[in-house]
Amino acid sequence: MFDSVMSLFFEIKSRIVETGQRLAEREMVAGSDGNISARLDMTQFVITPSGLPKGRLRLEDLVVVDMDGKVIEGYRAPSSEIAMHLYVYRNRPDINASVHGHPPFATAFAVAGVRLERDVLPEVVLLVGDVPLTAYAPPGTGAVPESLAPYIKKHSAFMLANHGLLTIGRNLEEAYNRHETVEQYAKILHLARQLGDIKHIPAEDFTRLEQMRIRLEQSDRESD
Repeated sequence: MFDSVMSLFFEIKSRIVETGQRLAEREMVAGSDGNISARLDMTQFVITPSGLPKGRLRLEDLVVVDMDGKVIEGYRAPSSEIAMHLYVYRNRPDINASVHGHPPFATAFAVAGVRLERDVLPEVVLLVGDVPLTAYAPPGTGAVPESLAPYIKKHSAFMLANHGLLTIGRNLEEAYNRHETVEQYAKILHLARQLGDIKHIPAEDFTRLEQMRIRLEQSDRESD
């Protein structure tokens, strides 16, 4: 039992380090931007430390905290956005990973106060769903969780006004893939606007895709 727990612990830490590298390689974070976390169990999760570049993290840099934010393991301070991650795990027991970055195109939309259209790319409708734009909240404060409150139960990606992007998932791969998908979507929308009017998915097919996503999410929850 101990060996299996330690193996899972090592795997989760390794995946966080890998996710940080992927964010940096895709230029979705700069400097010490962003934070990543993953649930160990229902009482503890691993989170990236404050002030370190996400592309150069080591396993020993990561911090284990409980659901009150108390450090259980690690010698560094946890991310200043720990309250945001705590809020996600407390309110979404089906979610096991969170990725926050500052991808340029998605963040530009958030800075401009412009929401991403929800009915343009079928893949986004099916794999991510609607991406709400939250109210402005000073980073690193309790106002960030409050800004998520209207949306946390039914969404998997959130554009944080004047701040960046948060994506969540059942595992780190899903949370990261949603991050990449939203950023690519924001880039496509930006480019499409330079070419003319954006064409929307027909209402009937949008409804079909929405229903498909809901069925997939329900099936996933039942299988967990």
